[in-house]
Amino acid sequence: MEYRPLGRTGVKVSELCLGCMTFGNTTEPEDSYAIVDRAIDAGINFLDTANVYSRGRSEEVTGEALKLNGKRSRIVLATKVHGRMADDDPNSAGTSRRHIIEQCEASLERLQTDYIDLYQIHFPDPKTPIDETLITLDNLVTSGKIRYAGCSNFAGWQLAQAVERAQVLQVVPFVSVQPPYSLLDREVEKELLPCCRDYG
Repeated sequence: MEYRPLGRTGVKVSELCLGCMTFGNTTEPEDSYAIVDRAIDAGINFLDTANVYSRGRSEEVTGEALKLNGKRSRIVLATKVHGRMADDDPNSAGTSRRHIIEQCEASLERLQTDYIDLYQIHFPDPKTPIDETLITLDNLVTSGKIRYAGCSNFAGWQLAQAVERAQVLQVVPFVSVQPPYSLLDREVEKELLPCCRDYG
């Protein structure tokens, strides 16, 4: 397995990341545990999930798998926040300070861990100022609940805005971006990837 730096951090992640989205949904827990074990045995040290996947069940199963194999300390564990977690609560989605803090605590409990290596904003939130989101993430790093912040599904201009605002506010910047990218979807090549290269 080859390893690469996670952005400009000193952390090394495997070139392949195990996506845990189907855990606890279409993939039964016992199969999920076996998949995690096999991935780790193959040298994968990077696992990714999100709070919204099966409304938390994916995180629970991922946490159970890491507890069973006792290899949490070897893993760079990533999860995400943004999606709606309750149908009857208008504050149960987005990237407000309230929602991020509430969901970080819930993710830590579901994942059965004291810290999240990479906490990602799953989608941009046009209703919440990016400053509020960035300051909240910085507070979570300072408190030790997360180690790094990243984003997912951001356009190039949104990433540039976030990086620039982090510099102005003197808070931790996003160290990674998780975009959709495949042979059929190459949109990121136009603006997002050049933006990532420019900002490191």
